[in-house]
Amino acid sequence: MTPYYPNSGVFRCIGRMTVVSELKEKSIPEIKEMPKGLQALISRAGQSKSLPPIHLWNPEFCGDLDMQIKRDGSWYYMGTPILREALVHLFSTVLKQEEDGKYYLVTPVEKIGLTVEDAPFVGVEMDIHQQDGEQVITIRTNCGDVVEAGPDNPIRFVQQDEDGGLKPYILVRDRLEALFARTLVHELAPHLQEREGEGGRVVGIESRGAFFVVDTVQNLGF
Repeated sequence: MTPYYPNSGVFRCIGRMTVVSELKEKSIPEIKEMPKGLQALISRAGQSKSLPPIHLWNPEFCGDLDMQIKRDGSWYYMGTPILREALVHLFSTVLKQEEDGKYYLVTPVEKIGLTVEDAPFVGVEMDIHQQDGEQVITIRTNCGDVVEAGPDNPIRFVQQDEDGGLKPYILVRDRLEALFARTLVHELAPHLQEREGEGGRVVGIESRGAFFVVDTVQNLGF
């Protein structure tokens, strides 16, 4: 992992910048500086709800920032939680995962690496209803995204080795997924269905005409 050095000549694209006064609060006392592009984003926190066109931006990689997204969806910078919700939401709009599986914050002038423990988002609220004769599952994430499961936003299930449970994920946009909060997993369970699959009977969930397989009936022990 290449570290981000604010004063290094290797990363001239960043330059030495002091973070705006909005961030100098007791909840994040360790923040001293951030890259120039992120500072510009911070100054606009809470102003815009639209997604920036990061697919059009191809800046130079400027190193890795000491920033993590924890499994529960919380964001940390230099080991300190970022408690300002508008700032977390803003950072999430410039988050990108590339083909190598690594995550980056992207601005028009910088591409900066960060660490994601599991998924970058967490599904915190769910609605399941019938519409036009079909079941529709809608998820709200911790960053305010509202996603309707279907062919363009599939749900996938991962078996947990430690306890044998299942972790559902939904595609939010591009390669970015949301992990279902545990409460949503319990809400989802009554809506699981059995169907005939290629390898026998399978269990899954339907939304917008798409059927997302959890596993075979045999493997689940039904």
